Amino acid sequence: MQIRTALSLLSAALCAPVIAGENIPYTVDGLDYEGYWSESSDNAPLVLLVHDWDGLTDYEKKRAEMLNELGYNVFAVDLFGKGIRPTEVKDKKQHTGELYKDREKMRSLLVGAAAQAEKLGGNLDNNVMMGYCFGGAAVLEAARAAIPSKAYVSFHGGLSTPDGQDYSQTPSQVVIFHGTADAMISMADFGSLAEQLESANVEHEMLTYSGAPHAFTVFGSMNYQLEADQKSWARFTEVLESATQ
Repeated sequence: MQIRTALSLLSAALCAPVIAGENIPYTVDGLDYEGYWSESSDNAPLVLLVHDWDGLTDYEKKRAEMLNELGYNVFAVDLFGKGIRPTEVKDKKQHTGELYKDREKMRSLLVGAAAQAEKLGGNLDNNVMMGYCFGGAAVLEAARAAIPSKAYVSFHGGLSTPDGQDYSQTPSQVVIFHGTADAMISMADFGSLAEQLESANVEHEMLTYSGAPHAFTVFGSMNYQLEADQKSWARFTEVLESATQ
């Protein structure tokens, strides 16, 4: 029943307008950010959702509303800064590149966003972190930093591990959804991550989808692949239910 409901919501999301949640201004280390709070009910399990390289847009808000319908509260994190929603590739590379070069700042922003979610009523004792593309890489950063979560989930995210980092302190399961036709994130990175997680004794599940390119879940994009999106979303809802029950 849960999977059928999730797939129905996914189909509806392809044409439905974004339901209004609430844009939330907050600060981390003296800088201004603006996340998105979308609530299902008091003390519902929390999903911390991390955006891709164009910042927090209607895509993440739509996914948040889909998760609300499944019974989860959602805080969509802002890692770029209030009003920074790049549209040009060079600007996207700039903002992601700055955080890739400053991992401590990335970690601080993830912790700060989680603290903001808690202020809004989010249950940090029962949360799952998930992210898309750049956001998936950020979620794996959270896993290596042992930022508390019951699962770390990446959709077509960056999978490489920076020099000097490992998964020895990762406290919970890691779940990866990846397209084997992804021209940006290689299967070599996929295999290397599997070896790292196994070596560190981290519970993990890593699923690939044939013919699925990078960003295969992004509605309306040239790379969108319905079958891979449906299958990964259905499995994600099972992971959520199991992790937060």
